[in-house]
Amino acid sequence: MTKIICTCGNVAIALDGPPILTAECHCTSCRDAAGRLAPRPPVQEENGGTRFVMQRKDRLRVLKGSDHLASFRLTPKSGTQRIVATCCAAPMWLEFRGGHWLSIYAARWPDGSAPAPALRTMTRDAPPGTVLSDDIHNARTQSAGFMARLFWSWVRMGFRNPQVVDVKGVYHA
Repeated sequence: MTKIICTCGNVAIALDGPPILTAECHCTSCRDAAGRLAPRPPVQEENGGTRFVMQRKDRLRVLKGSDHLASFRLTPKSGTQRIVATCCAAPMWLEFRGGHWLSIYAARWPDGSAPAPALRTMTRDAPPGTVLSDDIHNARTQSAGFMARLFWSWVRMGFRNPQVVDVKGVYHA
């Protein structure tokens, strides 16, 4: 079990089992959200990407502080919501509408202990002049391997899409 907490410690979640994948996203949406959620605890890497540890929804439990969780959307019609701990403005995870997984912000891992990214995704959206190292695959979009790992995790879940927590609050950044 991995325990993830917000900056002030009022929100804690537990992750059971290995992650689906750890990826660094460079899409416009993730960069915009990271900028709007700044200067709160930063979630962007030095190269502008946002690192996520992708976990099956059925392997995340909220241990405490669910009343501090609120939804942040870039626009009212956004298909993704970022869940923020309102007690300290710490971004906790991203959820895609209809998705069976959550993308937990790697910045939430204690002492930088989050798994290293296996790939970068959506690098076509990186700003001109962005330099990305070639230490891992730099996929221009979501690669076939990326999508296959998501699909097989869904198969192992029996094609379920459980709800993790009913987030009622709305966060404005």
